[in-house]
Amino acid sequence: MSPPIVVNETDHTSRSYAGPMAVTISLESVTSRDAQTVLDAAVVELNRRYGGSDDGPKLLPSELEPPRGLFLVARLDQELVGGVGLRSIGPADELIGEVKRLWVRDDFRRLGIASSLMSSLEQHAKIIGYLQLFLETGWAQPEAQAFYPKHLWQPVEEFPFGAHSHEGAFRFTKVL
Repeated sequence: MSPPIVVNETDHTSRSYAGPMAVTISLESVTSRDAQTVLDAAVVELNRRYGGSDDGPKLLPSELEPPRGLFLVARLDQELVGGVGLRSIGPADELIGEVKRLWVRDDFRRLGIASSLMSSLEQHAKIIGYLQLFLETGWAQPEAQAFYPKHLWQPVEEFPFGAHSHEGAFRFTKVL
């Protein structure tokens, strides 16, 4: 397991934690209880923001399992605070991955946890052998639309051929 990632908290008014926080990020099976809790919370939030309509294919847990997928869980003092997944998209020989379900608990947002999750995900993606990653977000997630360019993700018009993408989505890519 890698050493804890220290996140500096700037707002002490709404949380019981004060000062630097040690956030641990661990690679876990997507079928673990904590990974499922994160995925469920992400879906609940997406349904709340978008009205519960999803016209695309469903994300299968097997897509987020090795050897081509993964799921990361973030904890603070053993308390679940977020997570993110990665799956393969496009032709297998192109080594392209898609980031799925980045989610951080409301009361722990804007503390660097999402940045730490994405950095760890990118490191793991390189180890798997991915050369390029894609992700998408929607109109009801303006904070995500602002987040990704700050972390060197470039906007793109389309996903690779054969990969599903929601109509009207904001799409991003990053070469590893």
